[in-house]
Amino acid sequence: MGSFEGKTVIITGAGQALLKDGEPGAIGYGIAIAFAKEGANLVITGRNVSKLTHAKETLEADYGIQVLPVQADVSKDADNLAVVQHVVDEAMAAFGRIDVLVNNAQASASGVSLADHMPDQFDLAIYSGLYATFYYMQACYPHLKETKGSVINFASGAGLFGNYGQCAYAAAKEGIRGMSRVAATEWGPDGINVNVVCPLAWTAALENFQEQYPDAFEANVHMPPMGHYGNVETEIGRVVVQLASPDFKFMSGETLTLEGGMGQRP
Repeated sequence: MGSFEGKTVIITGAGQALLKDGEPGAIGYGIAIAFAKEGANLVITGRNVSKLTHAKETLEADYGIQVLPVQADVSKDADNLAVVQHVVDEAMAAFGRIDVLVNNAQASASGVSLADHMPDQFDLAIYSGLYATFYYMQACYPHLKETKGSVINFASGAGLFGNYGQCAYAAAKEGIRGMSRVAATEWGPDGINVNVVCPLAWTAALENFQEQYPDAFEANVHMPPMGHYGNVETEIGRVVVQLASPDFKFMSGETLTLEGGMGQRP
């Protein structure tokens, strides 16, 4: 424990969300808990200020760390370069360094078929996911080069396996995977490793997806061979912590599927 004391981790899409039973129900928040237990200073972003505030209060009270919440939304009509640079500037002003970047944020109109998808729905996924990852990686690069840091980006089985009703989401996620491999090649000489995680966890968003698009949910979401969905902290967040640790520094450009046996591929 405490392996990230004095280090700074930026996690996008890390506002607090809870399941109906009160358990943590957001992957970004689960990752934040995992890094908090290792003593990291956290910079968390999201669109919902209330969720960010709750996350800050809970994480600081439970783990005695410092958390900087910054409202940020990468979207089609925003000055996204300025939005992201503001987050990075705030992080540097507060903590003086950036060691890990976790690009977790993503919005989408999942459940809408390719034939029925509207351009604004496509833009939502591409901007919130692919463009956001691009802007954060560019803005953080000089600081990650200084610390020989790590980047963990999030993709999805939706892109790997072509899930029904997720065309824009899949496109964004596969774009993120391609960009991550390029970064692994270009940034390796700088001591920065870049990897991708494709998770399957039971989240508040998945609960909502089940309620709003039951047919798409039935077509896409199945019980993994392991017999349960991933826990956002222990089975997703802990892996992200390990990918940012010295033990995994030689791994770069890889995609890990954390889907309890459902992500098998050649």
